[in-house]
Amino acid sequence: LLTQSEGIVIYTGWERHALVGSDIRLSCSFFSWRWTSDDVTFSWSYRSDGARDAISIFHYTGGAPYVDNKGPFRDRLEFVGNPGRRDGSILLKNLDYGDNGTFTCDAKNPPDIVGRASSVRLLVFEKVPIQAGVITGSIIGAVLGLLLLIVVIYYFMRFLVARRVFNLSVRSVPLCLGLGPKPEPIPGLDTCLV
Repeated sequence: LLTQSEGIVIYTGWERHALVGSDIRLSCSFFSWRWTSDDVTFSWSYRSDGARDAISIFHYTGGAPYVDNKGPFRDRLEFVGNPGRRDGSILLKNLDYGDNGTFTCDAKNPPDIVGRASSVRLLVFEKVPIQAGVITGSIIGAVLGLLLLIVVIYYFMRFLVARRVFNLSVRSVPLCLGLGPKPEPIPGLDTCLV
């Protein structure tokens, strides 16, 4: 009797930036309609910039992690995932410019073995560049802040002008005919209007 296989969806980030000498976690998780199997596997491969072929750098199977003992990450890769939570993340340590490239994660959760591997691009810099989204967000935030300040000043000025006009209109009509005390005279309006 064969069990039916369902699709598995694998997730990684799109692009990660890191500094030379730092560590970075490359996340890999998956969605499957099945419960997490004891036979779950994760495989990571790496293709450096300019290379045609990818090399296998990590494999998790049978409850044990296996790091490639000859590749560029043999002493710098650590498995930090939790297969029970469908997490096959790895940690790359002491990054160098030569680590720039594409990392691909593939996962299997038998009987769900059909799915497309997911890739994340790693860019290693001396200093991490400011992303365009941060710059755009800062500009939009500054413009919105300026507009808010202008609106507040506008309404505050309207309030002050309305208050002054109201005070002038109250003081400009003198109380005559003995109905109350006469207010201080305003130049040009110190007589009662009839």
